[in-house]
Amino acid sequence: MKLPILISVPHAGLKIPPEIRAYNVLTQKEIIKDSDEGASEIYAVQSHFQAYVTTDIARVFVDMNRSENDRTRDGVVKTHTCWDNPVYNQPLPVELIEVMIKKYHRPYHEKLTLASSGVKFGIDCHTMADIGPPIGPDPGQKRPMVCLGNADGAFPDHWLKILKDCFQHCFQVEISLNKPFRGGNIIRTHASEMPWVQVEISRTDVLDNKQKQKKFLDSIRKFHSIITGIEPHE
Repeated sequence: MKLPILISVPHAGLKIPPEIRAYNVLTQKEIIKDSDEGASEIYAVQSHFQAYVTTDIARVFVDMNRSENDRTRDGVVKTHTCWDNPVYNQPLPVELIEVMIKKYHRPYHEKLTLASSGVKFGIDCHTMADIGPPIGPDPGQKRPMVCLGNADGAFPDHWLKILKDCFQHCFQVEISLNKPFRGGNIIRTHASEMPWVQVEISRTDVLDNKQKQKKFLDSIRKFHSIITGIEPHE
């Protein structure tokens, strides 16, 4: 049985948009380091959920989890990586930035809106560096295994508490709520359509990606079972 949940995986992609290839100065290694490493494996769960949206575009070029009006260095079309490396050999023309937003960012959000029909809630899925990078809310700080964020109400507080308990049961570690991440643009933008929660799983090597995937699935199945009274199915 596919669970009636929408899964969003916005930061697993590694592709350079052809429109900006001539401007890019990042190596493939730097692109990977700025992405949600492991997300494509941990969240390869399409067969378990009713709806699934992802992109192959690297977040450093177009960040689906930023507002299209966010033109800061860490905004929708970034000027620097989260490790403070410049992305381009010169500032991008404004017209090109608009093309990138229109071609990649807006369609992602349109897909999320369309996919919300018939599902109970959405999960925006990420991985996070084990230690906070220079550009972020917690530079140099050790991060938890899992952080759940509800962006001040995008996901009901009582559901968030239940979800935390499910993750703690399956991962056997303390789970953080809204720290270091409260939830980004995706769950804030689409919370008017249905409840949304952001899940961040650490890239620590304490568990491998297959183990993380299994524990993620077990956590979500357990949560769905509790809130609906339906027993989870493999």
